[in-house]
Amino acid sequence: MVATLTRIFGVQNLALAEDVVQDAFCRALEVWKLRGVPENPSAWLMATAKNRALDALRRERTARTFEPELSRFVQSEWTLAPAVAELFATDAIKDDLLRMMFSCCQARLSGEVQVTLILHILCGFSVGEVANAFVSTQAATEKRITRAKKVLAQSKKLFDVERAQDVAARLPSVHRALYLLFNEGYHGASPESAIRADLCREAMRLTAVLLEHPAGAVPATYALAALMCFNAARLPGRMDASGNLSPFFEQDRSQWDQGLIGEGIRLLDLSAVGTELTEYHIEAGIARVHAMAQRAEDTDWASIVSLYDLLMNTRPTPVVALNRAIAIAERDGAACGLEEISRITDAERLERYPFYWAAMGEFELRLGRHEAAGEYFRAARKLARNEAERKFLAQRVAASEVAAAR
Repeated sequence: MVATLTRIFGVQNLALAEDVVQDAFCRALEVWKLRGVPENPSAWLMATAKNRALDALRRERTARTFEPELSRFVQSEWTLAPAVAELFATDAIKDDLLRMMFSCCQARLSGEVQVTLILHILCGFSVGEVANAFVSTQAATEKRITRAKKVLAQSKKLFDVERAQDVAARLPSVHRALYLLFNEGYHGASPESAIRADLCREAMRLTAVLLEHPAGAVPATYALAALMCFNAARLPGRMDASGNLSPFFEQDRSQWDQGLIGEGIRLLDLSAVGTELTEYHIEAGIARVHAMAQRAEDTDWASIVSLYDLLMNTRPTPVVALNRAIAIAERDGAACGLEEISRITDAERLERYPFYWAAMGEFELRLGRHEAAGEYFRAARKLARNEAERKFLAQRVAASEVAAAR
């Protein structure tokens, strides 16, 4: 809705587009409470946003400068409504999604800020969710978003996705935003739920839209889509029937979606064109190894460690280093895992991440150092971001206390 309204109003009126969307949702809260949720809520919201957009154009057409392509239609009531209706057509909305994604990735903004804008404007992330995705503070993220919106508002129109060269230059930031969107759904920081399948589906939908465009159908996009399929296939096994998080080794693999695993394999094969090896290729390779293991104990940890070694050369972040340390612990033992964690550069960036402390707790527990394990698990529990994480980490605290009492 924001993307389409920005196409109508012009990027300089982004705030107006966001206000119209908010107004549509407020109207839904009022009407649906009385009449019930409509059969097609999305269509209802789109229709309401379209009507609100027409009202705004009629009310402010003499006070504002709108999107250049629409300006000639604004002057006449006979042409205004058909022009707006055309821009709300299904194909036009898909085009607007791409335009908005790439508009957020202009050269005047840093890569991290570009991704921040996409997550906030296009994907509906709150300031807090964006901050958690970047392991940053809410105050710093809010300032970054405000400054970035001012830069974006200086544009005269949304990005033209038909200019293939410009698309290629902005594509890495679009990939990164979609990757973070999926991750936030898979194991993000939402206070409501440890898993948000809706965000995972939205990331997969936007990636599919990107693949439909010739300039977006590149190996990295196929690899990213494959990674999402492999990880989404495992979502049904990540929580048990009681709504508790299931540890990796205890997941019921019969619940994994074999259709999505097959689609991931197909997409990963399509990504193997040319010589480029991106972080998405490597992560999809790691996810494929996990997906192909019939049992947790059958996992080829040696291959996973080798892939993490490659990933550290491509994207050497503290989170990647932590995941590599966990894989090394599975291959070589808990003591080696702890040693690798002690070597992580910029480990202070992980201090607000509960599973950094939980990983050390697990390794200490395996080594029989139960009191140290308990301390780490308690530190992790304090940082838990939702009730499911708190319950899971409380269970690990209890396990370490039981072991220490023996």
